[in-house]
Amino acid sequence: MTTISAASAAAPVAVPKNNKRITNGWTMYDWANSVYPLVITSSIFPIYWSGVVKSITHSDSGKSPVDFLGLQIPGSSLLTYAISAAFLLIALLSPFLTSLADYSGRKKLFLQFFCYLGAASCAGLYFFTDSTLTASTFIFIAATVGFSGSIVFYNSYLPDIASEDQYDRLSARGFSMGYVGSVILLVICLVINQFHDTFGVSQGQAARLSFLLTGLWWAGFAQIPFFTLPKDPGRAAGATNGDSGWVLNGFRELAKVWNQLQHLPNLKKFLLAYFTYNMGVQTVMYVATLFGTDELHLDDSSLIITILLLQVVAILGAYLFARLSEAIGNTRALSWSVVIWALICIAGYFVQAGWSFYALASVIGLTMGGIQSLSRSTYSKIIPENTPNTASFFSFFDVTEKLSIVIGTAVFGVIAQITGSMRYSILALIVFFILGLFFLLRLRGRKLREVNEADPQLATGLSYDR
Repeated sequence: MTTISAASAAAPVAVPKNNKRITNGWTMYDWANSVYPLVITSSIFPIYWSGVVKSITHSDSGKSPVDFLGLQIPGSSLLTYAISAAFLLIALLSPFLTSLADYSGRKKLFLQFFCYLGAASCAGLYFFTDSTLTASTFIFIAATVGFSGSIVFYNSYLPDIASEDQYDRLSARGFSMGYVGSVILLVICLVINQFHDTFGVSQGQAARLSFLLTGLWWAGFAQIPFFTLPKDPGRAAGATNGDSGWVLNGFRELAKVWNQLQHLPNLKKFLLAYFTYNMGVQTVMYVATLFGTDELHLDDSSLIITILLLQVVAILGAYLFARLSEAIGNTRALSWSVVIWALICIAGYFVQAGWSFYALASVIGLTMGGIQSLSRSTYSKIIPENTPNTASFFSFFDVTEKLSIVIGTAVFGVIAQITGSMRYSILALIVFFILGLFFLLRLRGRKLREVNEADPQLATGLSYDR
């Protein structure tokens, strides 16, 4: 019987760096899946959800209690709980699934699974009516799990397909493609919703058509990266050779990565910084629509204009901060971004409906694109070079993000409930940014990527960050 040596089994598959066909294909997944956070999370779905709750309860408030599995839960709270449940679920599953993907060489397969789960669930929301609230809540959770689950595998391709000097620009290009693609679909959906009579559908059907189009757009354009991305550098040969199978070996791989983390203090410091400042960033992004409706009493059209403004300005922000990081270093560029976010919190306390709100939204969009793009590329520069466990390492980045969303939004809600105003919640978020800045400054003047004393062949010291 033919055997495979341990060395050959563990040898990663070579992936060409900076291949335009591959990198362009990779950015198209941002184009494909970014329609979910814009159409489903931020704009049309929350408005439709509120309308369904009002219709069920025969009230003028989306906060009225609805029946969910025999429990009476405020409609707005039920949506929040669904988001939290989805993030907690993927946070628990992500480290294990990514270790399995790394070891077995099935990273693209996992990416495809979560993509199709999310896209099919978005399309399934077409059947969301007053009589299907409970089922639609679970479908929405599945859509969120699909989106969140696919992101970690998508992000993990960045260090596989690009050289380090291209991380910032490629990450920025990916986010920019996402902003452009999502805006195009949102405009299409807005036309259908605005002129629904012309298309021969009701207003509710127009909204549900938007959910169907989101799923079709996501799954359709995802075929481009699925076709162009190379086989990931897993160890498929070794996975079939072990006596305990690729599943058990995948769990062992997770333990190995966890052990490596203990010898990479800069990586832990960055994750701590990311965890703290991301609590503020993600909370602002998730509550922006709610703040506009409940605190500033903006109408739907003003909210949609604001959301479009955020997306367009974010394109500029992603590229601007990528260039800034090339000039002054990643941690310094991120630090300036965090300072701006802290100032945004102060401005948010005083902002009123009108020009000041749109000005603040523009600044949020500018820094939103920059901090998201730079966070991804900076983490890529810190993980061990040429490691075959990119998905496993990015799972810790992903878990950090998801937990920061859960905690950040929970803190925001508690403060708003205690004080009776979301303005105090916005102001309180400044604490997260101050802590994030403190932890980022601890990385200044250090090598972003360190030599792992426990496994030095996986990482070599590179240039110092400034």
